[in-house]
Amino acid sequence: MQNRARLFLQSRHVDTLTTRKFFLLFIFLLGSLVLYPLAGDNGSRYYLFRFLSTVVILLSVYAVSFRRSLVVFAVVLAVPALLQHTVMFHRIDANWLSIIRIGLSFTFDVFIVVVIFRRVFAHQQPDAETIFGALCIYLLVGFSFASVFGLISDFRPHAFYLDPLTNRHLVPDRFDFVYYSFGTMTSLGAAGITPVSPEARSLTVIESILGILYLAVLISRLMDSYRKRPTSLSASSREEERRTDAALPTDSAP
Repeated sequence: MQNRARLFLQSRHVDTLTTRKFFLLFIFLLGSLVLYPLAGDNGSRYYLFRFLSTVVILLSVYAVSFRRSLVVFAVVLAVPALLQHTVMFHRIDANWLSIIRIGLSFTFDVFIVVVIFRRVFAHQQPDAETIFGALCIYLLVGFSFASVFGLISDFRPHAFYLDPLTNRHLVPDRFDFVYYSFGTMTSLGAAGITPVSPEARSLTVIESILGILYLAVLISRLMDSYRKRPTSLSASSREEERRTDAALPTDSAP
């Protein structure tokens, strides 16, 4: 009896993990965003954050494991992403190898975003997992643009200007670009960081537009789904009433 209960609990845990892919990915993405300022350049916190980044990449692969072909393609792209987010995280050498590595890492992020986007917006009725998938897309886009901003800064050292009145350093680091990326995407702005080069300004405009359009599409999709729900419920209610009326005995004429 105890073995059956243990097997039942284990099966429930497995089902929870397999049906909550987007929820797990969202938790680790949010944790990465919150713990970013505490990572540091060395020590135990640095390695703990590297481990967290590795878990995020592995969960991203797991989140798109709907078909074998998707898993294979995601694993191939995850290798340069692991190098980018773990081994070669803080500083990038301005050479063609860095361009290829960051390009493949950005391709991995775009691939994960596209697969999750198609999966989320394919559902007729949104649920909690759908909402977490949409939130994962938003966070992944912010981190992806932060990587591209960092690449522009490495090839154009003066692409961004840091206001010395609000910054203790003159050269932007990885967290500065994460801060700037999410500030741009949410249209709140990033005080103390100003794009100077044409590439940085153009990419800033693109991210700002994408952030606004994504929220507009997401809200429109959710409103449309919830607007259709009462119609479907009323149709099912009418069908149930019709079956009940058909099952009731009718009075026969004398």
